[in-house]
Amino acid sequence: MALRLVFMGTPEFSVPCLDALVARGHEVAAVYSQPPRPAGRGMADRKSPVHVRAEALGIPVLTPRTLKSAEALCEFSGHAADAAVVVAYGLLLPRAVLDAPRHGCFNVHASALPRWRGAAPIHRAIMAGDAETAVMVMKMEEGLDTGPICATTRVPIGPLVTTGELHDILAAEGAALIVDAMDKLEAGQLPAVPQRAEGVAYAAKIDKKESRIDFSRPANEVHNHIRGLSPFPGAWFEATGPEGTLERIKVLRSEPAAGSGPAGSVLDDALTIACGAGAVRLIEVQRAGRKPMPAAEFLRGFPLAVGTTVKQT
Repeated sequence: MALRLVFMGTPEFSVPCLDALVARGHEVAAVYSQPPRPAGRGMADRKSPVHVRAEALGIPVLTPRTLKSAEALCEFSGHAADAAVVVAYGLLLPRAVLDAPRHGCFNVHASALPRWRGAAPIHRAIMAGDAETAVMVMKMEEGLDTGPICATTRVPIGPLVTTGELHDILAAEGAALIVDAMDKLEAGQLPAVPQRAEGVAYAAKIDKKESRIDFSRPANEVHNHIRGLSPFPGAWFEATGPEGTLERIKVLRSEPAAGSGPAGSVLDDALTIACGAGAVRLIEVQRAGRKPMPAAEFLRGFPLAVGTTVKQT
């Protein structure tokens, strides 16, 4: 017998979970998502990816700005759900909402909890140089990602993997995991193991002020910073362009490289940049208003002579 679910999610990461639950035959009574927000050049209101997908599936969509009002709680309780599945929704759920579904609320979280609780677990894992992460299903409680773990899939992080690539891997794994978890919940066999008390780390939301590259740091830290912010918001440095103006260059892909020199100096004609210790080779970059391009193509239109030092502060 299928479960009656409420699904709560907003970004592209959440869509595979919604699709998987529907494909499994569960009844999704309603989808909750963040309200449409201004986006694009015209700044017209744009629906979230989950909102768009739910409408295509014929599922009612609700976009309350708060879940704390009596009206919102009454509406949520009225779905008479067996469970709620929450995937990067973007609002904290008050206790009354957490308790409304018959079996509670279950969150798909993209980290090896208790490491990287919070808003940006994929970015933070790569920026920290973690060799492994996970996607987990957690039974929600009022604390920030503190609930007991119901299911886990471990995922290695390759040394060149970017946040964008890991995002897609974890989204697919999370979809498979939540379907399996809901099957076990339906059968009364879903475990709930308390999180470890040690190893807690918080994944704060990425601040755009963090995105400037500091080449005075060791090469491995610079490389992890670049790939951890790729493709969004994108790590960047500034350099003087062919027209003599200072331009911001976003770096989308890099690799550790041999070489040494003053931090921020160009070491060769392959766009290898010296760091505080070691060097990084910039593989893919993007000028403002342009498409991403390989380093060789970039250098044909934006030559950086050996010995040039890029601006860092």
